[in-house]
Amino acid sequence: MTITHIDYTELAIKIKQWGRELGFAEVGITDIDLSEHEAQLQRWLDKGYHGEMEYMAAHGMKRARPAELVPGTQRVISVKMNYLPPDASFARALGNKHTAYISRYALGRDYHKVLRNRLKKLGQKIEQEVEQLGYRPFVDSAPVLERQLAEKAGLGWRGKNSLLIHKQAGSWFFLGELFVSIPLPIDAPNDIEGCGKCNACITLCPTGAIVEPYVVDARKCISYLTIELQGAIPEQYRPLLGNRIYGCDDCQLVCPWNRFGQLTDELDFHPRQQIKDQDLMTLFAWDESTFLKNTEGSPIRRIGHERWLRNIAVGLGNAHYDPLIIEALKARLSSASPLVKEHIEWALTQQHDKQVNTERKKARLIRIIEKGLPRDA
Repeated sequence: MTITHIDYTELAIKIKQWGRELGFAEVGITDIDLSEHEAQLQRWLDKGYHGEMEYMAAHGMKRARPAELVPGTQRVISVKMNYLPPDASFARALGNKHTAYISRYALGRDYHKVLRNRLKKLGQKIEQEVEQLGYRPFVDSAPVLERQLAEKAGLGWRGKNSLLIHKQAGSWFFLGELFVSIPLPIDAPNDIEGCGKCNACITLCPTGAIVEPYVVDARKCISYLTIELQGAIPEQYRPLLGNRIYGCDDCQLVCPWNRFGQLTDELDFHPRQQIKDQDLMTLFAWDESTFLKNTEGSPIRRIGHERWLRNIAVGLGNAHYDPLIIEALKARLSSASPLVKEHIEWALTQQHDKQVNTERKKARLIRIIEKGLPRDA
């Protein structure tokens, strides 16, 4: 079959069917014109909202110009894959200050690998139908405006928290793209703006990272602070992290559309019990080899053992006073790197302050009880 004899309408139908067979919840096709987003992208970069993520700025406007990123690209096939695991236990985990909270997308296998492999298979299926096909899969692996592309492909709208939202699936899904060099028919772009007057994500973001509708200052975002940030977590944000040691789901948890969230059928995204809702002290005790073993194939491994300990130290500082926590923190001090040591010392200060407050409350309670007792008691 040669490229001049292809029925692209029929091929687009086949692509969507193949995508469903590969486990994608939805597949859309769009053109590559993202020029309307270039000014907003430049403003975001100019304000430094990307923080230490220099790769966001390094490629300039290539993020908004797919054909410059991959020459020859004519269309982008955008896909989404649900990841919400069964028994997500959000409230139970976040409500217990001694439990380590890990963003639910990171509890299973690294989604980059899962989606990229499926997108590659989709590209191979198209290649069997089309000679001289150029294609390239992307899953958070290049400067791609994936949410804007998905919106153009009809997969949802960008919410005020900047995430893509679908009226029948909320936002509990991953996105991926397949750049292709063929002129497939495109889908109608999303024409829904479903957020309306709702500002729940803006109001309830723990660190105020959503600085205006649709704009996130990554430097304040808990996901950035616990995953992307290489150095010390700014002190003003440490108490706001609570027990979140890897990522944050709060802006999704408060979104009304997520009551329609779809559970994943992918076993790869089901939680690993060695990391789901574990005690902070248990995870803090892991040496580097244990960390590497228990996070093999997981997105968590990318932060490394040092930042893992950094994040957990903050969580332990935010936990209720416990002499065992103080003991565990002190035991790590002598072997800790300067980065981890700084956060351990902060956590110890928090625990000591809570100890003093606890003792004051006990003393005050004793005085109240004694005043209420009969003199001959």
